[in-house]
Amino acid sequence: MTSTGRDGGAPRSAADPGARRTWLARQGKWLVILPPMVFLFTFFLVPFAFSLMISLSEQAIHIPPYADILSITPDWHIHLRLNLGNFRYLFTDELYGYAYLYSLKTALVSTIVCLLLGYPMAYAIARMRPSTQSVLLLIVILPFWTSFLLRVYALEGIIRENGVLNSVLLRLHLIDHPLQIMHTAAAVYIGIIYSYLPFMVLPLYTTLEKLDRSLVEAAADLGSPPWRVFLEVTLPLSMPGVIAGSMLVFIPAVGEFVIPALLGGADSLMIGRVLWDEFFGNRDWPVASAVAVVFLVLLVGPIALYQHYSTRVPERAR
Repeated sequence: MTSTGRDGGAPRSAADPGARRTWLARQGKWLVILPPMVFLFTFFLVPFAFSLMISLSEQAIHIPPYADILSITPDWHIHLRLNLGNFRYLFTDELYGYAYLYSLKTALVSTIVCLLLGYPMAYAIARMRPSTQSVLLLIVILPFWTSFLLRVYALEGIIRENGVLNSVLLRLHLIDHPLQIMHTAAAVYIGIIYSYLPFMVLPLYTTLEKLDRSLVEAAADLGSPPWRVFLEVTLPLSMPGVIAGSMLVFIPAVGEFVIPALLGGADSLMIGRVLWDEFFGNRDWPVASAVAVVFLVLLVGPIALYQHYSTRVPERAR
């Protein structure tokens, strides 16, 4: 008689190869899951715990520039000092509220524009021949072969007053004087859309390329016009790609620092710039950590929504 140990332990007898394979498969799943779990714990949970601890401390003039929240006296009395004033300060100073709202607005508008530009592009690539698809996908992926910082500097050379864009428009007599694009909100939008558009195109292409074309043909045969086929068949079936691409653009765009710093003006105050100023300008680590913690809480909602939808779609498909 063959039996297995409690809690999925190893089989007491090796006579049943099926039970042994089941036990090995269960252990193999843990071996696959363990490395990313250790990675997330080391590089996400531990730094977040430190940030939360610093956000509850007070600023101090020493290295590092914050006071310990936990101290032990010589007679072994433990003192825990939690300072919630940093979080209250964020909600009383309108600068931080403006930075959060401006970051969310910039990321949302950039995501919508990337979706409007990326969806037709991905749809067209998905309908091409395989050989043409490879070339077009290579063009989409090509910017990733260069540094992100170099691409932003290259864009600066295009949109500045004496850059390529103004030179071409002046030579074509389409404008009378150079356009002022640099150091404006428009430059930030252009930079984010230019940098993150591939993150929208690739998930959309993956979803649209796997789309069952017989469903589209059936809807057309039943008399539906093209716009109705798109709204009732193509768009609903491509929603996983829409949501994945939107999350891949929205989440990093909210915390963008390089693009607003290089292309934006003084009014382009995104939350990444605020974090930089608090950490390295004011050296107020407790307030900066509080800004980071609140920022992470704001991102938990979209991430949880994406995870919830991405797990429900395969269940519906089954």
